[in-house]
Amino acid sequence: MLTPAQAPLYEIKANLFKALAHPARIRILELLSAAPQNTAPVSYLLAETGLEASHLSQHLSTLRRHKVVTSVRSANAVTYSLAHPGISQLLAIARTFLLDSLADSNEQLRLARQLPAGHLPAESAS
Repeated sequence: MLTPAQAPLYEIKANLFKALAHPARIRILELLSAAPQNTAPVSYLLAETGLEASHLSQHLSTLRRHKVVTSVRSANAVTYSLAHPGISQLLAIARTFLLDSLADSNEQLRLARQLPAGHLPAESAS
C-alpha cells in the first residue's frame, strides 16, 4: 500500500515519464545525449529535429518544467543541457529494451538499430 509519505515521490517519478512521453522530446534528449558535454544550442536542436521553433520551445519547456534539461541564455543564444548524466543511461536502457522487444520484426529491428546508441553502462554494452 502506498503511504502518504511515498505518494509525492511516485508523483515525481510519474512526471519524469510524462516528460519523456513524446517522440520529439525523446529525440531532443538523444541529441543532447550525443552532443559534446550533453549540451547544444537551440539552433542545433531546431536543425536536427525539423520542428517549428514554437513546437521545439513547447517541448523544451516541458523538459525544463520536469527538470530533465537545463538552459543557459547568453545574449541571443540559448543552450540546453541534460540536467543529469543518468538521463543518457536511461535512454540507452530504453534503446536496449526497444531492441529486445522488436526482435521478432526484422524491419522494425533494422530501423531501431539506426537510433542513437546513447551511453550504455560497460556491463550491458553489447
